[in-house]
Amino acid sequence: MARETPAASPLDEALRRVGDRWSLLLIDALLGGARRFTQLEEALPGVAPNILTKRLRHLEDQGVVVARPYSERPPRFEYSLTAGGAELAGALRLLAHWGAEAGQTGEGPHHPVCGTPLEPRWWCPTCDEPVDPDTDDLRYA
Repeated sequence: MARETPAASPLDEALRRVGDRWSLLLIDALLGGARRFTQLEEALPGVAPNILTKRLRHLEDQGVVVARPYSERPPRFEYSLTAGGAELAGALRLLAHWGAEAGQTGEGPHHPVCGTPLEPRWWCPTCDEPVDPDTDDLRYA
């Protein structure tokens, strides 16, 4: 008897679209604005050109990155995030915060006015209340 494949969760879907190291670092590099291929290579030390090309094409296919030509001969492109790609900024900040706390890479972001380390949290804009993901039953629609 064949096993049924369970329906993908929202996290499964997100990881399918952008869930590898280079893709996440590439999105982070593009959060500051459009960049050309060589600028992306400089922003991502250690990435092989063929891997960078493959990740850019995949992110284009997923609607996260858009490539705009700036030269026809030879064909060259400038890459930027789509509106949907820019929405990943919050998720990347949360991952970076977690990495800063768990690793040896220093501290996370601080409030520019008083210098206090910032703490990420869930917030319901309708109820105007914080939500505790550890105790509240979060639902994905």
